Amino acid sequence: MYRMGDGPSTTVKLPPGFRFCPTEEELVLHFLFPKASLLPCHPDIIPDLDLCIHDPWELQGKALSSESIYYFFNKVTENRATKSGYWKELHIDKPVFTSAGNKVGIKKYLLFFIGDAPAGFETAWMMQEYHLCNYGACSEVVVCRVHERKGNLEECFCYSDDEDNGTELSSPDEMFLSIMDDLDEISFAQLV
Repeated sequence: MYRMGDGPSTTVKLPPGFRFCPTEEELVLHFLFPKASLLPCHPDIIPDLDLCIHDPWELQGKALSSESIYYFFNKVTENRATKSGYWKELHIDKPVFTSAGNKVGIKKYLLFFIGDAPAGFETAWMMQEYHLCNYGACSEVVVCRVHERKGNLEECFCYSDDEDNGTELSSPDEMFLSIMDDLDEISFAQLV
């Protein structure tokens, strides 16, 4: 049983061994389209979150997570500032096609920066925002996929199931360990 979402206690019962690994087509057609159309979505497992309330490292337990990737619905907004930083759009839009070759959505890439815009510090957190194509008023909702990227930025524009092996530290953890190393060196120098 998982607790997710910003609202009243939301619990979801998932079977043992459940792994959520949708294709882009499935995210758009089977989750985003019913949500935007106010139709029931079965299973209803992706929660609604307000992106401005949560920093990416706070998504655990609030968003649907599968192998260090977080999924949630959000309202389309220009202001993507959070408590600690902001999401910056990279202006890279890629179409989402069905297996039959029909364009059904658009994927936008965003990076998380710590600090105030435009002088924030880039982190390893990346978000992909999925929008419906040509759907008028119902395009106010997007489905988001958030994860910490591996390697350089160019390598992140392809999504693969083998992307995360759980060994890389988050940016706040890296900064903390770097500070601890510096303190150890200072303490050691004083002893000598």
